[in-house]
Amino acid sequence: MTSSRRPWLGLLTLIVLSLAGHAGAETLEAVNAEGGVALHGFDPVAYFEAGEPTRGSEEWTHAWRGATWRFASEANRRAFAADPESWAPRYGGYCAYAMSIDRVADVDPDDWAIVDGRLYLNNNAAVHALWKLGKQDRIEKADRNWSARSKTEGMQ
Repeated sequence: MTSSRRPWLGLLTLIVLSLAGHAGAETLEAVNAEGGVALHGFDPVAYFEAGEPTRGSEEWTHAWRGATWRFASEANRRAFAADPESWAPRYGGYCAYAMSIDRVADVDPDDWAIVDGRLYLNNNAAVHALWKLGKQDRIEKADRNWSARSKTEGMQ
């Protein structure tokens, strides 16, 4: 193996190790919501409006798909309540890269992208970097896997 390939080996090892504990046939919820709170308490609208992850407040919340969503402002809460599908992260807030390989993983709210007006989250910076390399292909694969898993879990 040449030395130019070694950084990829380390990156791939990190990705496999970070997602390995999340693979399998666990039951999916419609929304990734630890403790009932979606997106680790971050405001999904803020990714679009502020251009950065922003913590939501317990003061401004909205219940949707069995989870509590938090917002940084009443305006963001109203925008989400009017059209949650356009603001919510894809794949129920689970990792976009993991879903592209038919796995389920939690996310880090700091590892995100907006593509074609949709919010995508990833598990960590290394996974996010790999996802970005082939994001259109990853999105297509994740869309198929999410659709199949959603139907199996009765979420559609």
